Amino acid sequence: MKASAFAPGHISGFFEPVYHNSDISKTGSRGAGINISFGAISEVTIKDNKSQHFEIFINNKKAAAPVTNLALKYLIGNNKLNIVVKSKFDLPTGQGFGMSAAGSLSSTLATSKIVGLKIEDAIRASHYAEIQLRTGLGDVISSSFGGIEIRKSAGLPPWGVIEHIPGKLEIVLCIIGKKVETKKVLSNPEISAKIVEYGKFCTKKILEKPNIENLFHYSQIFTNKTGLANKKVINAINEANNYGMASMCMLGNSVFASGKTDDLCKVLSPFGKIYVCSVDEYGARIIK
Repeated sequence: MKASAFAPGHISGFFEPVYHNSDISKTGSRGAGINISFGAISEVTIKDNKSQHFEIFINNKKAAAPVTNLALKYLIGNNKLNIVVKSKFDLPTGQGFGMSAAGSLSSTLATSKIVGLKIEDAIRASHYAEIQLRTGLGDVISSSFGGIEIRKSAGLPPWGVIEHIPGKLEIVLCIIGKKVETKKVLSNPEISAKIVEYGKFCTKKILEKPNIENLFHYSQIFTNKTGLANKKVINAINEANNYGMASMCMLGNSVFASGKTDDLCKVLSPFGKIYVCSVDEYGARIIK
């Protein structure tokens, strides 16, 4: 049996990690971000088997795909199935675009459709895998719902609560440097303390006046105060601010911007590879 699903990529402008030692369902992040029209499409084929076996391909190459692998294990338990996943990623991983979350979520969504499980089961499995492997904290939840979102409280519903900021905009992405390993950043106590402090501050502020301008404004404050951006990323943000609003994608050596699209493309292209996308308003979904 076969099914396909799409999950949007997700850009975090700022975030506050929230850990709940005894319950992964309540672990995640508060913060704000944008779900984008680029993401991951996964086609899943399932057959009965004598043992449990997963084969995962990303952009036509066989991949270890640890997040998808663990998420599928959470989803199907001990069921003896042969699962083949063929995922197409629109953007690179490790650049703050939530690609591993989108790959995992689109895979569990398509799998749940075939084996007759609920959408909530697919979301939970991918969330658990993301948290356990420390590849992200809020990407799966955000990607599930789509839109421009504020994560008011962390974790899966009903604990995790999301509020949406209405808005349709074109977004220019620019990849400026090497991949960033989220796990490495989050396990540094000094950086983590700053992330928590300014993530909390920015989330509080945007909830007082939720709009897209404030999302970019507080994302810039978070970028500057946490010291996560290198000089090249800061320069790119400053250049882009002349033609709109820009900030760093958390966590990646990349920038997201919105405003005068053509001018932004022109001014950012010397810094790195450019992509233009829009807001995904629908979240992860089965593709007919």
